[in-house]
Amino acid sequence: MGEEAVHFSVVDAKDCKQSAFEVGDKTYVICRSDDDLKTSAVKIHDKLTQTWYCISSFHWLSPTILGEQPLLTKSQSVIPVSDEKILVIEKGVPLNESIWFLEIDTPFVKQQRKIKETEVVSWSKGVIGVGQKPVVISGPSGVGKGTLIAKLMKDYPSKFGFSVSHTTRSPREKEIDGVHYHFTERIKIEKDISEGKFLEFAHVHGNVYGTSIEAVESVTDEGKRCILDIDVQGARSVRASSLEAIFIFVCPPSFEELEKRLRARGTETEEQIQKRLRNAQAELDQSNEPGLFHHLLVNDDLETCYENLKKLLSLDDDQEDSDDFFNKEDKETASYSIVSKTDSEILLQSETNEGKNGAIHLLALDLSSLSGGAPGRTRGLKIGSVNSF
Repeated sequence: MGEEAVHFSVVDAKDCKQSAFEVGDKTYVICRSDDDLKTSAVKIHDKLTQTWYCISSFHWLSPTILGEQPLLTKSQSVIPVSDEKILVIEKGVPLNESIWFLEIDTPFVKQQRKIKETEVVSWSKGVIGVGQKPVVISGPSGVGKGTLIAKLMKDYPSKFGFSVSHTTRSPREKEIDGVHYHFTERIKIEKDISEGKFLEFAHVHGNVYGTSIEAVESVTDEGKRCILDIDVQGARSVRASSLEAIFIFVCPPSFEELEKRLRARGTETEEQIQKRLRNAQAELDQSNEPGLFHHLLVNDDLETCYENLKKLLSLDDDQEDSDDFFNKEDKETASYSIVSKTDSEILLQSETNEGKNGAIHLLALDLSSLSGGAPGRTRGLKIGSVNSF
C-alpha cells in the first residue's frame, strides 16, 4: 500500500529558497538554481552512502535532471504521492501550470539511471484530463501515409496536431525546416538522444530520424491529438515507452504498386530507390509482428483508405472531449495548499478565492486515473470541486 510504503508530511514553503523531504533512504531538496532564482534545482542525499548529489557545487556528484523544469514561485506545497513521484504545487500561477511531479523512481527514471550511471530525476508536468490517445502512423516510403496525414490536418485542424520529426538528411525541394522536418546536424541530435530528450530514434537510409519529447508535448499541450509519422523501428520504440497510443500501419495493395509509386516521385536515384525497396520489404514483413500495430490499412484507393482511417479514429462520431471545470479554472491565477492525501486523492485548499460567506474552497485531485504521456507529462489528472465549508 502506498501509505504504508512511504512516510511523509506536507512541506509548505513560503518565501524560502528550498523544500526538503524524505522518501525511503533518500532526501530530496527542491531549491532555486544559483544561476537563475526562478529555475528549479534538485539536490539528493543518499542516507545509506552519505553521498550528496548536487549540480550547484563542484565537489559534490552531479545528478541528471531531465524534463522541462517548472519556474519556481515564491511559495509551493510539496508531498510524495508514492515511492516513485513527488507532487509539487506552485502557487500564484494558473491552475494548469501549477501541478508538477518530480519523478524519482519511475520505470523511465530507472532506465535513465542505468544508462547514465548516476542519480537521475525527471520533472513531469501534471496535465488535467486524459485526452485522446496520440496516433502513430507507419508504413514504407511511397505508401501514401503523408497524404493521409495531410488530409486529416486539413479536415480537422482543431483536433489534430502533427509531431514534426528531426532528421539529419538534407531537405528536399520545397521542404521547410520546422514544418516538414526539423533538419539538424548529426552531432546535435546524437547529443540530445544521449540526454534522454527523444521519445524514439532510428537510423534509416544512412540518416538519423527521431521524435523529440518536446515535439509531442507541444501538440498535446495545445489540446490536440498528436500524430506521429514514424517508421517501424520508431513505432517499436514508442511501444516500449510510457506513451499510450494507437498504432496504425499503412500497406500498399502490392509490392509492385509500391515500386511504381516510388519511381513516379522522381526524387531519388536508382540506387536510392533500390535501398528504399529493400527497407520497404523489411517493414512489410515486420508489420505483422504480434503486439506492434493495432490496425493495418491497405491504401489501394486513397479516398477509401482515408474513410477507413477516419472510422478507426472515431471521427464520424463527432465527439468533443471536454472538462467543464478545467475550462473554467485553468486560466485563473490560483494558490492552493495540500491539505490531506489518501491512496487515490489529494485534497487542495484555496488560499485566495473564498466562496460565499467566507466559505473555504476545496479541490479534490484524483490520482486514480493517471496515464502515461510522453516522458515529461503525467496525464489523466481529474479535478473536482468539494463542498465548501
